Amino acid sequence: MLAEDLLNQMIPPLKVSDTVGKAAKWLEEFHVNQLPVLDNRAYKGLVTDADLLDFEEAANSNQLLSDLALGYEEAHVLNSQHFYSIMEVAIQNKIQLVPVLDAQHEYVGVVTVSDTLAAFGQPPIAVGQGAVIVMSMEERDYSLSAISRYIEENNAKILSAHVAQDEHDPYRIRLTLKVNTPTLTRIVATLERFGYVITAQFNGVGELGENEQERYDALLRYLSL
Repeated sequence: MLAEDLLNQMIPPLKVSDTVGKAAKWLEEFHVNQLPVLDNRAYKGLVTDADLLDFEEAANSNQLLSDLALGYEEAHVLNSQHFYSIMEVAIQNKIQLVPVLDAQHEYVGVVTVSDTLAAFGQPPIAVGQGAVIVMSMEERDYSLSAISRYIEENNAKILSAHVAQDEHDPYRIRLTLKVNTPTLTRIVATLERFGYVITAQFNGVGELGENEQERYDALLRYLSL
């Protein structure tokens, strides 16, 4: 899953020309602790509950957000980044939603942590024992039962699956699988032997690079909360 697949269309951004009063109202209305602030399409940072503590008096409610020292300007992902990057940014910055920018670094929306977890599905067994496979294929070649059979032949099972349209090709889909084994070497070899294209893989243990392992571990720690 990529960030653009998880955009939450129900949470709007604020503008630098909006008031503190409007920000406080929207934070309450949308049940969030942060909201993105834009200057035209440029992302300027997040306004938070804590930012508004000094502006609770009615006399200050018309103060503009442009007058606030906003934080989290670097807390964002690109729309082409994997959902692991979303979780990494959320965990590192202790925020519940992550702004998403396009290739021109213009704002396109937000992804919430809860939406990310709901879309992917929390595994029913110990999270530390799983791995993730991302596959690309033509729609006509999609058969979860066949893919499941190949995986089960390698003594593993699919715990959750997510299908999305390939953003680069309308005739292809992207399939993200969580399986209950920490290593993927044999599974990937089997799938590739039957013509499936593996575009990304995140092993639970052992075969990850240092940075990838840190990202995977961060997500598992978050899921175990």
